[in-house]
Amino acid sequence: MTRTRILLVDDEPGIRLGMRGFLTAHGFDVDEATSLAEAQEAFRTSRPDVAVVDYRLTDGTALELLPRLKDIDASVPLVVLTGHGSIELAVQAVKEGAEQFLTKPVELAVLKVVLDRLVSQRRERQRLLAERSRLVRGTVNPFMGGSAAIRALQAQAERIIESDSPVLITGETGSGKSVLARWLHEGGPRKDAPFVDLNCAALSKDLLDSELFGHEKGAFTGAVAAKQGLLEVADRGTLFLDEIGDMDAAVQPKLLKVLEEKRFRRLGDVRDRRVDVRLIAATHQDLAVAARDKRFRSDLYFRVSTLILHVPPLRERPEDIVGMAHQFLAELGAARGRGGVGLQADAETALTRYAWPGNIRELRNVLERAVLLSGGGPLSRGDLRFEATAGEPASDADDHLTLEELERRHIERILRREHGHVERAAARLGIPRSSLYERLKRLGINRSGFQKPDPESGRSKQS
Repeated sequence: MTRTRILLVDDEPGIRLGMRGFLTAHGFDVDEATSLAEAQEAFRTSRPDVAVVDYRLTDGTALELLPRLKDIDASVPLVVLTGHGSIELAVQAVKEGAEQFLTKPVELAVLKVVLDRLVSQRRERQRLLAERSRLVRGTVNPFMGGSAAIRALQAQAERIIESDSPVLITGETGSGKSVLARWLHEGGPRKDAPFVDLNCAALSKDLLDSELFGHEKGAFTGAVAAKQGLLEVADRGTLFLDEIGDMDAAVQPKLLKVLEEKRFRRLGDVRDRRVDVRLIAATHQDLAVAARDKRFRSDLYFRVSTLILHVPPLRERPEDIVGMAHQFLAELGAARGRGGVGLQADAETALTRYAWPGNIRELRNVLERAVLLSGGGPLSRGDLRFEATAGEPASDADDHLTLEELERRHIERILRREHGHVERAAARLGIPRSSLYERLKRLGINRSGFQKPDPESGRSKQS
């Protein structure tokens, strides 16, 4: 349990000494300030749980200080002490943000009771805000922003939400594929049944087999009891298989049987079990290429890709970034009981210019880190920490790469920006188209993985 931190603002050393000794003896950590200016700085840096402020200070009064402290962090309770109490002054102090108004000399035991109550109330508010934030995250909007790309995705998704056919969601890591999958489930006809998700890339063949299909007692060493698989858990609901392109080849035919016959067997069992699930799969790979190269079963690919939705990367919709950032900051501030977390102009520019290789997940992480480490108030460019500085080459991060790896990354980056169009990419690279084709073949780069899907079919356009 973290100790409660109190900021004590008073210009009389004797009073500070007595109060600090009492509060420290009762388990509080105490920071001190003697003026309005010192109080603002200490409030910003120490992040107290409660601030106790004397009304009259050397450079002003508490009535001037209270609104400044509320601007930094409105969630921190403020207690005002004064030797000249009056009803009018108390009312004015409350209007400026004070939660409590006490007259001097204050009994220290009474002060402790007040502080304990205010801290308890603040922590309860934070708990409720965090719970509310978790509920909000559980129903995250996968279509944040107003760009043409995200509006087209929303229109496609709304057309298929009532369908029971398998859906394949494609897109880069962190672009929001799992959020879209849950949205499809919660808006579809199976919304009252379970939504079960499994990351195929995180499990070995044996573990994936057991997790997905379950097993009977004695099916393998260590199987001391029968286990229900996630397919059974998801019965009548939705099964979401994330990174299906990484599914082991030995498991793929079993999944195909489920899709075609709605039957499966647990490991070690001789009986088929019926199951009724809607499959939603996601991948950052080009499954069509993987199927052609025999790295993924072509019959399974055609079954899981009945409907295809492509989530665009963040760099292809830069006009959405600032709006999304403000929404994330509102959620992050609410979760921590902090209001008024905004962005300065230089921070907005940096967010828009950065390439976001980690997409939405990276954007949220950058903002969360900035909120945690900043002193409060709107975030500036200096509060943001990117993997690579926006608009600047990440030379230090590339020092370990070979020349061939650097060449591959640069060509892939240009192909991605040109959506797989070889002629435009070659022009941008300053080489003939035939030379680019030769490099693609030598480096094993397949341009179809960078092409935009056809809005009608969901499959890649040829260029």
